[in-house]
Amino acid sequence: MAAGNRKHIRLLAAILLSGVALQALTPIAPAWAQETNIDSFNPTMPEDAKMLLSANELVYNRDAERVIVRGAVQINYGGYQMVAQQVEYSQKTGRIIATGEIELIEPGGNRVYADQMDVTDDFGNGFIEQLRVETTDLTKLAAVTGERRNGEEMILNNAVYTACTPCATNPDHKSLWHVKAQRIVQNGKTHTIRMENAKFELFGQPILYLPVLEVPDQTVKRKSGFLFPKFGYTQKLGAGVSVPYYWAISPYMDATVTATGLTRQGFLLQGEFRQRFANGEHILSMAGISQLNRSSFTGGTVDAQETNRGMIGSQGRFEINPRWTFGWDVLVQSDNNFARTYELSTFDGTTLTNQAYLTGLGKRNFFDARAFYFDIQDADPNSIAENKQAVAQVLDYSYTHPEPVFGGELTADINLTNINRNREDSYSVGPIGDEVYRFRGLEGTYHRLSADLEWKRNFIVPGGLSLTPILAARGDLIGSSMANPGPDYTGNFDSDDAATRRMLTAGIDARYPILLTTDYSSHIIEPIAQIFARPDEEYAGGLPNEDAQSFVFDATSLFDRDKFSGFDRIEGGTRANLGVRYTGALGNGYALRAIAGQSFHLGGLNSFATDDLVKAGSDSGLETNRSDYVAMVGIDAPSGITASFSSRFDERNLDMRRADASLGYQGILWQTAVTYTSIQAQPLYGSTRDQDELQTAAAYKFADYWSVFGSVTYDLNSNVITRNGIGITYDDRDTIFSLVYKEERDSDQSIANDWSIGARISFRTLGDIDVGDTKFDGLN
Repeated sequence: MAAGNRKHIRLLAAILLSGVALQALTPIAPAWAQETNIDSFNPTMPEDAKMLLSANELVYNRDAERVIVRGAVQINYGGYQMVAQQVEYSQKTGRIIATGEIELIEPGGNRVYADQMDVTDDFGNGFIEQLRVETTDLTKLAAVTGERRNGEEMILNNAVYTACTPCATNPDHKSLWHVKAQRIVQNGKTHTIRMENAKFELFGQPILYLPVLEVPDQTVKRKSGFLFPKFGYTQKLGAGVSVPYYWAISPYMDATVTATGLTRQGFLLQGEFRQRFANGEHILSMAGISQLNRSSFTGGTVDAQETNRGMIGSQGRFEINPRWTFGWDVLVQSDNNFARTYELSTFDGTTLTNQAYLTGLGKRNFFDARAFYFDIQDADPNSIAENKQAVAQVLDYSYTHPEPVFGGELTADINLTNINRNREDSYSVGPIGDEVYRFRGLEGTYHRLSADLEWKRNFIVPGGLSLTPILAARGDLIGSSMANPGPDYTGNFDSDDAATRRMLTAGIDARYPILLTTDYSSHIIEPIAQIFARPDEEYAGGLPNEDAQSFVFDATSLFDRDKFSGFDRIEGGTRANLGVRYTGALGNGYALRAIAGQSFHLGGLNSFATDDLVKAGSDSGLETNRSDYVAMVGIDAPSGITASFSSRFDERNLDMRRADASLGYQGILWQTAVTYTSIQAQPLYGSTRDQDELQTAAAYKFADYWSVFGSVTYDLNSNVITRNGIGITYDDRDTIFSLVYKEERDSDQSIANDWSIGARISFRTLGDIDVGDTKFDGLN
């Protein structure tokens, strides 16, 4: 091995640099990354670069001014590595000829293979035969010949381009798709790749002919141009074709404009503008249409009444500093169903939450302030459901004192809520004459400031008993100008404009963990007993309940100090919670867990037996002095099987009031999950009939990259399959193909009322083609 002088190493430098122009021809999808242009046609070598050469034979013909190296030639120069069987350089003609199993590895990791290179020493012109390029992003390019012209263009003749991620681990893998072109021109100045007379082949068959296709090369992160079209069909909109155009405005701004033609409704125009800042980003979305055929919609709906429809959406998120974040998500539209009807991405949900927020996160404290407005998307021209929704402002602050206070932990939580509603939100359930009324919200304004302070300290007494005394204080300031719910409300509603409320709690948590071990397993059995003494809840059931409406009593909430889900209700009276927790680890990889217990109301007013506007706590299992039994058990097996069962049993006759069971398996070829849910009727809570549902989902990998999947949801009470779906997918990370069929049924009918077929095909580095919806609910 030897080092050469700089005059004669022009030979090897030119050879090494010849691979730079043969970068992968990789079209890049729109991205946020800053655009960078690297001049691959004018590479530079470090001035102090040294060349290392190894070969079996070196011949220098002084008369012919020719240098030849033969046999296992290895060259390392300026970060480039090259091997060949022979390299020949003519100082007279300035030509370089390398032959025999040429492999060139560039500093960036790309690999260039060829049978022969014949180029000038400045790489201004030349030819390469039987060329292959493998890039670091796992794309491949092959050509019969390559020609270098004028130091700016590389022309590849009879070329093939594809992506091949699996080739990194399986060199014999063949990609499902290729782009074959009669001629490919890579321009070093414009950083574009022009494919002429190109054919896109799938499964070896040509499916699309493109006279000219121009894409950015790999040095360009973003470039303006048309993206792959999207297709779809819906009954009321008709068939649709969407053609998106991507515009790279600047390194920090871009936009996508999409024109969609719908056979029944005309021309839909969408636009999305994105701008990134040093500390965040902003997205502005717009869409509009002038409907051609309103009669295709159901009469009397907002869809059938409106002609000119549109929307504007804005999303922003900014990091003020590492701890504070500010943002918003807002939608304004001409009517209350436009975005949902036309299935506009990110805006097509039934309920959209418009909000602005400020959050802060410290080591031991948290702050969150939000303003909400709920946009209900339905076809009601009067927007009754939306007018029932509250406009709310909510502030939450949580603080944990960094140092022990009297040897224990001191935490504080503050909540400030302001709510305004234009229309009463109420409904009734049950037969006429025996209706049950629930008031989810009253017309008017409601303010509440709540502060909760808790102190607790853990003691381990001799023998291993764990004792945790708990002291808590809660106070509320309430202002309300809400309308009285009227005679339909059977509770004791307080109509005062202002009220104060307080709650003091003293409690103790006692646990005695017992550890049992064998040579192959360990088990922890932990009996738990709690008691909380406190006065009765003030204004029980007499105040609005906006944030404590959802209530489920199960094993996960058994040991909560306050089992209500929000601040508007406070658990009062003296209560004890008794139960046992078990955790087991078996030596063969099995893990077990279980909780079981019961809660007891010992004295004072039972808050869960007190009627309120939404019947929170009714039929919950806590409305009696001795609660229902709750239990949960789970198992994880090393084979991939998981199972869990959670249930609530009546305290008198052990009838099952609520149950959730799941069984799952996740293996290399199979995935499956079965879930059973049973909820007994809760008439006072608004549920008039038993709900029993069985959900199943499974996926099977029947070949490399190929899988089938399906799901079924069965209503056991109505004997109806309410949802089902089946699909097939191929995914090798370069090509993704999915075909999904979904169907939904009304629980009271056996005839399908909604079905859909969706298809998606995605080609890495090229783009996606979507037809319909391919989202599949079932397995993760």
